[in-house]
Amino acid sequence: MSPLFLIAAYTLDRLIGDPPWLPHPVRWMGRFIAIGEQGLRPLATGPASLFLAGTGLSLALVGLSYGGSWLALRSLCAWSPTFGAMVMVYLAATTLATKDLLDETATVVDRLLCHDLPGARARVARIVGRDTAELSESEVCRATVETLAESASDGIIAPLFYLAVGGVPAALAYKAINTLDSCIGHKDEHYFWFGKFAARLDDLANWLPARLTALLLVVAAALGGADWRGALSTWRRDAHRHASPNAGHPEAAMAGALGVRLGGRNTYAGVPHVTPFLGQALRPLDIVAVETARRLVARVSWLGFAAALIFSLGGPR
Repeated sequence: MSPLFLIAAYTLDRLIGDPPWLPHPVRWMGRFIAIGEQGLRPLATGPASLFLAGTGLSLALVGLSYGGSWLALRSLCAWSPTFGAMVMVYLAATTLATKDLLDETATVVDRLLCHDLPGARARVARIVGRDTAELSESEVCRATVETLAESASDGIIAPLFYLAVGGVPAALAYKAINTLDSCIGHKDEHYFWFGKFAARLDDLANWLPARLTALLLVVAAALGGADWRGALSTWRRDAHRHASPNAGHPEAAMAGALGVRLGGRNTYAGVPHVTPFLGQALRPLDIVAVETARRLVARVSWLGFAAALIFSLGGPR
């Protein structure tokens, strides 16, 4: 992606985020997945056919996201270079989530500062998949910090990476993979086989961005206000403990930077799950930790943007 378009897309995301009244590719992807699942599931009678059906749905969405956006942008730019450029910038901005992530987590902090724990639970429920109705204040803070760390990877650094190396088509293909994993890449009985390919594809697509995010968290911590040595050592020591091959990297680095312990008991749809601990409880998981995590993610966003911009300066125009 050209440096000018990358600057415009990043600026647009930081200014307006993703207003619900604007069309968004991820919502279209979600509808495609829902319709595809409704059509394919009745045809699948066992594990093998469920796996093939889920694989076909995944490949279709990723292929359409890449090929459709490439063809549409090529056609629009040929018809009107100015309009095509505007659409390209808008589509690129929709793949980024810096403003929305920082805004959503700020509302959690606001509710906690007002001693409104039910309100904080309701706010954090918007950004996490776990049950939140009975979370303590510390657990609300942990959920927020963990989401900040993981979303810094799949909502900021990964899209910037794919925009830099492959432009809008690659970034939209990545968002398709990420959306597939969110919708069907679950390990429960209903989705284990149908979503298995989507989950593995998401692991592959996030392998490098997750590790880049952890590295950038170390750099962000070194810029002040956090423990970069703790971030580096905890990342190296604890990342592999996470069940995900990727999520443990930014989460471990964040835990070390803050001097807190992440992981533990979470409940999903009433079913408890225990995840390994990441980091050491040197400091409390409180509002201060959340605010520090937000500042680190903001720095990571700027650092990732700068790296993507430098990369794009050496790429094709």
